Amino acid sequence: MTGLLAEVGKKFAERWLTLLVLPGVLYVCAVVAAHYLDGFAFGSLTGRVEALAPRNNASALMYMLVLGVVAAAVGLAASAVGSLVERLWLAESWQSWPRPLRGLALRRVSARQRRWDASHEVESALRERYLSGRIPGSPASGVSDLDLDLALSRVLATAQERPLRPTWMGDRMQAVVIRYRRECDLDLPSVWPCLWLMLPDQARVEIKEARERITKATTLAGWAVLYVAVAVLWWPASVVVVGLFMTARQRGRRAVETYAVLVEAATRLHAPELARGLGLDHDGPLDARTGQAMTLLVQGQGRLIPLTVGWPQPRPPD
Repeated sequence: MTGLLAEVGKKFAERWLTLLVLPGVLYVCAVVAAHYLDGFAFGSLTGRVEALAPRNNASALMYMLVLGVVAAAVGLAASAVGSLVERLWLAESWQSWPRPLRGLALRRVSARQRRWDASHEVESALRERYLSGRIPGSPASGVSDLDLDLALSRVLATAQERPLRPTWMGDRMQAVVIRYRRECDLDLPSVWPCLWLMLPDQARVEIKEARERITKATTLAGWAVLYVAVAVLWWPASVVVVGLFMTARQRGRRAVETYAVLVEAATRLHAPELARGLGLDHDGPLDARTGQAMTLLVQGQGRLIPLTVGWPQPRPPD
């Protein structure tokens, strides 16, 4: 038991050092350097560094302690900002946001819906023409496979299903819920806790890793927000801010895509097993009767209630 606790403490210390302290040290150094820099005149910075250099071992130790504490605090601040960024990106409860943000989110949802409707209408019309042209004896439609792919890509660039959230990442997660509700009357957020308990270890590991990649991407976006202070002190750092945020956003989109695919795949593979575990007489893929019965059982209700709050899973602690 002692060895297990020691190993857990070691891994926690490594995680703390890697994710919070070291990036925090870099940030503190960047803030100090930006404070003394004037444009690209690095000569004055060298003199400042020499003036701040510790004179003896005691002062060096004091510097290290202060720097470690400040760096850890900054790392925690970046993680906290990352949590806010995650709420904005996933927008799972945007209807409860404060009024200014809620109004902006509502306008964005409406704009995304109009864009999705227009592109989906074009894609549907092209697909209908394409299929009619493949009927024997019918004239050529003039629609190629490339035309269909481009039209579909414009639809998916907005959302896989009709948008209900103000962000692409939020709608990517919501699309999984919408599909299962449409296909088999299954309210996935209600069923997911029970399903999670039945998943094999390998599936859990894959889903956890995908979820952690979302957290890492949002934390990186939190660092981008903090580096705005460096850009205010030294304008060339604005390039770093833009680069960090764009990288975080790209990683976040990939992580959300992977997470959504894994959750959907795990549900499709193991939901029938859960149905049998709940005592339902079912065999084969889920149908509307079984999906509705599973939802009612896990909700403890005699009728269906909408329950989609808390999707995806809560952000794991750092």
